[in-house]
Amino acid sequence: MLALRKWLLSGLLVIVPLAITLGVLNWIIGTLDQTLWLLPEEWQRWLYDHHVRGLGVLLTLAILLVVGAVASNFVGKRLLGWGDAVVRRIPVVRSIYSSVKQVSDTLFSENGNAFRTAVLIEWPRADVWTIAFVTGTPGSDVQTHLGGGDYLGVYVPTTPNPTGGYFVMLKRSDCIELKMSVDDALKYIVSMGVVVPGGPTAIATK
Repeated sequence: MLALRKWLLSGLLVIVPLAITLGVLNWIIGTLDQTLWLLPEEWQRWLYDHHVRGLGVLLTLAILLVVGAVASNFVGKRLLGWGDAVVRRIPVVRSIYSSVKQVSDTLFSENGNAFRTAVLIEWPRADVWTIAFVTGTPGSDVQTHLGGGDYLGVYVPTTPNPTGGYFVMLKRSDCIELKMSVDDALKYIVSMGVVVPGGPTAIATK
């Protein structure tokens, strides 16, 4: 019986991660395949009849590359600036667009610091610790109400789903910078502490 139990657990350790990975990849490919509606109807019908999957991934990458190439040249920047100005004049839409664009610019900017550093903080009370991610520093108005101290904006993810969480502002001295990468920190959070990476180093105060 002990041998059977050992084999069963070993099988689960192999199959479960593989099944979840394949499931996630299948969802991603299925979602990106929705971009195939951009193709002519005859092409869509042929692809559907022949059960060709994954072309949506290639089409999405091609669209991203083309848009990126256009946005990087002078004419593209002028067109994007004009389109951006038009969208910002539309009520309701401008609020949503401005918020989403500001977040995406911060996250995907090569010079941005958002989600580049994992920290250890006391949360939700003293002597209880969790991992969080630095998102930036508070704005001038918020900083004034905080008393002018050295604060960091921190995102505290939930476990095992890190897409939900809390945004808090903590003193820099209350945050311990971790040597682990953001990827390792996410693995630690998603695995509920099962996957344990490197150790901490205190953030230097100004």
